Amino acid sequence: MGLLISWALLTIVVFVTAAIVPGFYIRGFTGAVLVAALFGIVNFFLGWLLFVAIGVGTLGVGFVLAFLTRWLVDAIVLKIVDALSKSLEIVSFGRALLAAMVMSGLGTLLEYLIVRL
Repeated sequence: MGLLISWALLTIVVFVTAAIVPGFYIRGFTGAVLVAALFGIVNFFLGWLLFVAIGVGTLGVGFVLAFLTRWLVDAIVLKIVDALSKSLEIVSFGRALLAAMVMSGLGTLLEYLIVRL
């Protein structure tokens, strides 16, 4: 059940991010559901690997500044999902960084609200 709730929250976050961030386009609500699923799968399989690679590649600075590394990894994963899906279009890596920041903030807020209720 927790997986479905996380997927639903990520779908909402992706949909709202598309409404807020210019240059981050989703093709409908079903597109947001698909993008959320792909993002979760790609992040599960590649996110940790990218995080470790960046951490090691920066001689440990990436681990110390884990929040920045996680933000960068999320932007990279978004661009990968953009390449894999026709439901998502991100015009530049800068927009992917902005979208990753917005998604992180909205996701944290929604999780906080869910736990509080």
